[in-house]
Amino acid sequence: MVRSPRMAAIVVAMLCVAGLAWKIASWPVIQERTRFILLGVYPPGQQWRPVAVCVLFVLLYLASAVRRWWPRMIAAWVAVPAAAVLLLRGGLLGLPAVSGDLWGGLPLTLTLATTGFAAAFPLAIALALGRRARAPVVRVLSVAYIEVLRGVPLVTFLFVAAAMIPLLLPPSVAVDKIVRAQVALVMVIAAHLAEVIRGGLNAVPGGQAEAAASLGLTPPQATALVVLPQALGVSIPALVNTFIAFFKDTSLVAVIGLFDLLGTARAVLADPKWLGLGAQVYIFAAAIYFAFCAAVSQYARRLERVLAAEAPR
Repeated sequence: MVRSPRMAAIVVAMLCVAGLAWKIASWPVIQERTRFILLGVYPPGQQWRPVAVCVLFVLLYLASAVRRWWPRMIAAWVAVPAAAVLLLRGGLLGLPAVSGDLWGGLPLTLTLATTGFAAAFPLAIALALGRRARAPVVRVLSVAYIEVLRGVPLVTFLFVAAAMIPLLLPPSVAVDKIVRAQVALVMVIAAHLAEVIRGGLNAVPGGQAEAAASLGLTPPQATALVVLPQALGVSIPALVNTFIAFFKDTSLVAVIGLFDLLGTARAVLADPKWLGLGAQVYIFAAAIYFAFCAAVSQYARRLERVLAAEAPR
């Protein structure tokens, strides 16, 4: 028996989600084209590799939800994206090489979002601290970087990465389109995260740094060990919101010829066989985006409540 209104609401929501999933699974376009929507045109004989990449990322997210594992998760957030790229690209450890042009679907979305966020986070911290630095040159450069990249649409940087960078490089140097798109995403994500982290730094009372100094810590030690952890804790809701926003914004890579989850869904509708069934395909893709974003958002809200309860009063 359900004993609380909240539990009753959760049960009803789960039943609704299960019913929707059953309905979606019965649609003919989904039954026939699910593999293409999820994995794109990756070679059929090697599709276990993008499936393994999705599993790796899901395990990374689940492990990151366990707070006692956080001290060891920094290495995981470096190792898992690297392993994902190795699995998808191949050419090592006996794996056949697969061109980046054949990557697509959910693995590409997860790779771009997770790798972009992991690579942008250290740069964002440096920019946030640089914006508060006393050295005028460092502060001006940090402010200029942040304001320019936050003020220009992401799609502009994607076009520059896809069209302009090859023109600036020597003909003998070829950079994969996915690498160029990933660099553009990292640069833009870092600028947005830097402002989020700066807001968290401003929320930390100045007495924290003074107390750390009274204990003999140098300013860099006080920032790294006392101020920054508190700032990141305060910034969790905004950090999660930024991650969710850019997870969905990976769909913009379609403008430079990359087919993420939404791109493969659109490609299905190019077949006249599925004329008039666009709603089914888009609902399927939207359900995947929603499931991921809702899970991350719910965990962030729970973590925010836990941290608020543990904060000194």
